[in-house]
Amino acid sequence: MRTGSAREIGDWGERYAVHYLRRHGYTVKERNYRAGHWEIDIVASTFRTIAFVEVKTRSYAPGEAGQCPPPGHAVNAEKQRCTRRAARQYLYEHPTRKQPRMDVLEIWLEASADGRRPRVLRIRHLTGAY
Repeated sequence: MRTGSAREIGDWGERYAVHYLRRHGYTVKERNYRAGHWEIDIVASTFRTIAFVEVKTRSYAPGEAGQCPPPGHAVNAEKQRCTRRAARQYLYEHPTRKQPRMDVLEIWLEASADGRRPRVLRIRHLTGAY
């Protein structure tokens, strides 16, 4: 059983994603970058790359996570098309020589019994996912 609204779960996931990326040497440039109707969850960079990161978070009851598909399965062809368009707009507005890359960051959360902060079960960073 999941706890919290989809928006709350997504917000938790994005906060965890920012911490994860920073711990792994990325500089977070933007969160929730919007280009018209399109959005990119996180724009982050390293010395050589600029990563457009789609964060997919799922919250599970204890013991339920292994029975479900990975969160990244939700990044379908339409979502990929939209994030690519937003990435092109970002690069138009912020020219760079860094190599662009489309990443997916999957986060599995375990809902807490008391409804407070969920516990991170697993994070998987799929670099160059599409």
